[in-house]
Amino acid sequence: MMRHYSFSRWDVLPFVAGLLYTLAFAPFDYAYLALIALALLFASWQQCSPKRALLRGYLFGLGAFGLGVSWVFVSIHDFGKAGVLSAGVLTSLFCGFWALFPALAAYASAKLTAYTPDRWAGWQMPIAWLAVEYVRSVWVLDGFPWLHSGYAQLATPLAGYVPVFGLYGVGLLVALTANAAVTAITRKAQRVALLLAIALLWLIGGVLQTVRWTHALGAPLQVSLIQGNIAQDKKWRPEFKLETLNFYKTATEAHWDSAVVVWPETAVPAYLSAVYDGFLKPLEQAAKSHHSDLIVSLPVEGDSEQIRFNAVMTLGRSSGLYKKRHLLPFGEFQPWQPVSAWVLQSLGIRMGHFTPGDADQTLLEAGGYPFVTTICYEDVFGALGLNGVPAAAYLVNVTNDGWFGDTLEPHQHIQMAQMRALETGRFLLRSANTGRTAIIAPDGHIVSQLPLFTATVLTDTITPMTGLTPYARWGDIPAMMAWLVLVAMVIRPGAAVRG
Repeated sequence: MMRHYSFSRWDVLPFVAGLLYTLAFAPFDYAYLALIALALLFASWQQCSPKRALLRGYLFGLGAFGLGVSWVFVSIHDFGKAGVLSAGVLTSLFCGFWALFPALAAYASAKLTAYTPDRWAGWQMPIAWLAVEYVRSVWVLDGFPWLHSGYAQLATPLAGYVPVFGLYGVGLLVALTANAAVTAITRKAQRVALLLAIALLWLIGGVLQTVRWTHALGAPLQVSLIQGNIAQDKKWRPEFKLETLNFYKTATEAHWDSAVVVWPETAVPAYLSAVYDGFLKPLEQAAKSHHSDLIVSLPVEGDSEQIRFNAVMTLGRSSGLYKKRHLLPFGEFQPWQPVSAWVLQSLGIRMGHFTPGDADQTLLEAGGYPFVTTICYEDVFGALGLNGVPAAAYLVNVTNDGWFGDTLEPHQHIQMAQMRALETGRFLLRSANTGRTAIIAPDGHIVSQLPLFTATVLTDTITPMTGLTPYARWGDIPAMMAWLVLVAMVIRPGAAVRG
C-alpha cells in the first residue's frame, strides 16, 4: 500500500501543468500552454485509480489556482484589513477550494473509464472536464469562471468558434484538442486520423475568424471613459468625497464633445439620494445642453434601510437606472450564512451587503442607442446579458479592480470582457477605476486602453452594431448539445464494459 501511494513523476507532473496552465492567460498570454497543460493533465489520468486521479487533479488545481487567483490575498489583507496570517489562511482556503474541481473532474473521468468502450478509451476525460468546469463557472457560489480554458484562446484560431459556441463551446474544443494529442501519441493506429482532425478543427476556426456576424447600425460615436484612479482605502472616506466628485465633474466637463461619457463602478462615493440634487442634476442639465449622455455608477437606496443596490444611472438626453443582478460572493453578499458572516466578523473583515436587481430590466440608453450594462464581474458571465443583446447597439461594463492592486486580476478580468465583445459582435466600453479602462472591438481585440493606476480619460470612437451572432441567438445551448452528443458516443451507462 505504501508503494502504491508513493509519489512519482506522474504525480508531480499535474502540479507543474497547473502552473503552466495559468501562464496561458493574461498578462502572460502564452495561449498554447493551455493545450499543453491539459494534455499533460489528461496523460497523467490515464490508467490510474480514481483515488490517484483525484490526487493528480487536485495537484493540478493547486498549481493553477494557487498561482492564478492568489490575488485574493491583496483584497483580504490590504483592503479587508485582515492580518497577514488570516489573509494567508483565507487565500489558501480559497485556492484550495477551487482546486477541488479539477480533482472532481479527474475522479469522474476515472470512474467513467469502466463505461467507455475500448475504441473511445480516454475520451471520457474531456467530457468530465467540461461538465465540472461548467458547474464551477455557473453554479458554485453563483459561478466562478476564472481560468476557464476558453478565455486563453482569444489569440488562437479557436477564437473563430467564440461567436458560434461561446466560452464553453471553445473550452470543449480545447479539451478535445488536448485529448486528441495525447491519444495520437499513445495510439499509433489512430495517429494520422487524429492529427488530421485537429488540423481541420483549427483550420475551420481560422476561417470562422473571417466571418462578420454583425454590421454597423449607424455613424460612429465619440465616447470618453474616465479612469479616476481613486485609491480604494480613500474611496469612501468623507474627507476625500468632495475631491473625488470634483475630479469626475471636471473631467466630464472637458469632454462634452463626446456623445457618451462613462464613469467607473461606484465612482460616486455616496447614495443617489444624497448627491442627485446638488451634484448630478446640474451635470444632467449640462449633458442635455451639450447633446451628450452621462453614464455614472453609484449605490442606490431601496425602500428600506436593509435594501440597497449597486447601480448604473444614465443622465442627459435619456435617463434610466440599472441595478446589479449578479452580486459578488463575500464582497456584496455573504453565502453560507451564518458561518461566513461569523468568520468575516471574527477576522475583522468588513464586506458590503447589497440586494440583487431584477432579472428583467429595461436597457439603458446613451448616445441615442440602447446598450447592455454589466457591473464589475457580471461581465464574466456570457449568458447574463444575452436577452438584451438583440436590441443593444453596444455593451458597457463599469468596474473597480482597485480591490486587487497590481496583480494578475485586472489583466485576467479584461480578457474576460474581450470574450463578451466577441461572443456578441458588439463594441464594449469598459470603464475601470484603476484600470484597465479600454474600448474593445466586436472581434474581441482591444482598440485603445489606458495604463493601470493613472487618473486620465480615454476618448475614441465606436460604431453602433446590429445583427446577432449564433451565440447571441442561442446562448450555451449548441455547446451543451455538442457535449451531450459526445457523451452519447463515448459513455455506455448500461453496464461496465471495461474493467
